[in-house]
Amino acid sequence: MKRSINKIPPFAALFASFGSSNSQEQPEEIVSAEIEVVSRETIFTAASILDETEAVELTDSEGDEPVVAKEPATVKNVFDTTDDSSPLASQLASEHKRREKLSERKLPKPDETRYMTVSNQKGGVGKTTTTVNIAAALGLAGLNVLVIDIDPQGNASTALGIEHHADVDSIYDVLINDLPLADVVAICPDIDRLTVAPATIHLAGAEIELVSLVAREQRLRRALEKYAVYRDENGLERLDYVFIDCPPSLGLLTVNAFVAAREVLIPIQCEYYALEGLSQLLKNIEMIQKHLNSDLTVSTILLTMYDGRTNLAAQVASEVREHFPDQVLQALIPRSVRISEAPSYQQTVITYDSSSTGALSYLEAAAEIAERGVR
Repeated sequence: MKRSINKIPPFAALFASFGSSNSQEQPEEIVSAEIEVVSRETIFTAASILDETEAVELTDSEGDEPVVAKEPATVKNVFDTTDDSSPLASQLASEHKRREKLSERKLPKPDETRYMTVSNQKGGVGKTTTTVNIAAALGLAGLNVLVIDIDPQGNASTALGIEHHADVDSIYDVLINDLPLADVVAICPDIDRLTVAPATIHLAGAEIELVSLVAREQRLRRALEKYAVYRDENGLERLDYVFIDCPPSLGLLTVNAFVAAREVLIPIQCEYYALEGLSQLLKNIEMIQKHLNSDLTVSTILLTMYDGRTNLAAQVASEVREHFPDQVLQALIPRSVRISEAPSYQQTVITYDSSSTGALSYLEAAAEIAERGVR
């Protein structure tokens, strides 16, 4: 069942009652004065963009001095008067072409389930944002997707609208108490084909609890294997993608994710510190490949928080593309207010504002991931 978009974010609703007892209603005369100002500004703004051929007289609500405006003979489209060489017009034209190209693409189903761990030891690079938005894009394209949130903060669960308070069965119970994954997963309320295994605060202590357990690095992998069998036995469609959202560290939770996956998707912020973190991450992945999971490969690198106005972002993007030509996606994720706003409404940017530049970029990234497969 589709949810209606609440125009007040959850945090705004929480604090709405604060100060309400001491607040006073705005005097009626002040409200009317503000309306009058807005009215006059609107009239003058409208008059300035109307056709210059026919003039008429408009009056405000109080019947005071007339305001001279001009009545258009024909309705004009704002794009008809826009200079094609301007930066804004160029960007709009480019996005329009990208959307048209994207609408013609049908995403292929993989031959087998693709298990992808989204990881980067550096925090704040867009791991969770990348996980939920690419998963949402693939889910809306008709593919069956599972998101596993193993970050104790539970941000992926929040963005996908899944309850993850302390009383909810979560991925913690799967890893520590051997609860079947089928008893934990929930369907995303916005996307029918997107299933989520939520995280709770209990995961914060899972690192210590896993130390003494048998096959501690293999527990998530075995849970996923059993879940695949469960879906097959119950007549459910095979999963096409499994995305595992990791915490920004290399503890046992992240090791479980690396062992369970076949591919690693690395989001890289277009700043210098991200390059330093990438080299260390690759060394850790090599260690996992050598000792725990020889099938693991770095298949995808996604450049995030790209700011085209700075030389640094372009330089970082160039350096990464030069060293990893086969792994780096052509799609770039820009800095976007819409991407940042979406989680406050418990949504991805794909469902929150599908017409935004951020949504377009993630749709392109998802399409590229689906089409290239494993290199």
